[in-house]
Amino acid sequence: MNAKVWLVGAGPGDPELLTLKAVRALREADVVLIDDLVNDAVLEHCTGARIIAVGKRGGCRSTPQEFIHRLMLRYARQGKCVVRLKGGDPCIFGRGGEEAQWLRERGVETELVNGITAGLAGATQCDIPLTLRGVARGVTLVTAHTQDGSSLNWQALAQGGTTLVIYMGVAKLSEIREQLLAGAMAADTPVAMIENASLPHQRECRSSLMAMEEDACAFELKSPAILVIGAVAASASRSLWEHDLPAMTADRSA
Repeated sequence: MNAKVWLVGAGPGDPELLTLKAVRALREADVVLIDDLVNDAVLEHCTGARIIAVGKRGGCRSTPQEFIHRLMLRYARQGKCVVRLKGGDPCIFGRGGEEAQWLRERGVETELVNGITAGLAGATQCDIPLTLRGVARGVTLVTAHTQDGSSLNWQALAQGGTTLVIYMGVAKLSEIREQLLAGAMAADTPVAMIENASLPHQRECRSSLMAMEEDACAFELKSPAILVIGAVAASASRSLWEHDLPAMTADRSA
């Protein structure tokens, strides 16, 4: 493999969800720059590559993006094959687009490799179809954390008629609830809060829009987690809710 930077999605955590193309890139890489949320088991495909941690986590000390850019450029100019390994999909809240543009502007060959995003994998593991004929005609992926602190168009999201999947929303449950209610989303809209999507210790908490903040607190919901909001969140056949909370806090989406 010639000098090149691969921006690779490692998926949400389960190493069996890694794509064959991602495995090929890892096996041929000279240098692999990994995010915090990448499962260590994925690195078994790196044969002889130098592994460099460049984690970025909300609320924690993170590797500056500019430093990551310079590392990729440095190794590529040394003639090495570089893999930038990201949790989930590199182009869904993973900065894959901006990294690819930055590298290409400097003459570096770059290729993006998709990974399964946590919103899809987490919902599937909980038997939640994000689209369902006659129930949900589409799905909208959004992040509750914006770079400039600006607010989303919550009214449009509330009235869009699609399943809403929210990333990085654990710290903003109160704002999400109030904004969606203000946008005329029904208070009893089903909500699934899914922690550690696709991993053996994945947990799910079923609730409703009105009750989700209180229930998340009782459930001790922690990041990384995604929120699935919409009618499909009530259509699962499997739930861990009753095993994780006292009987007095039963599933409120019923």
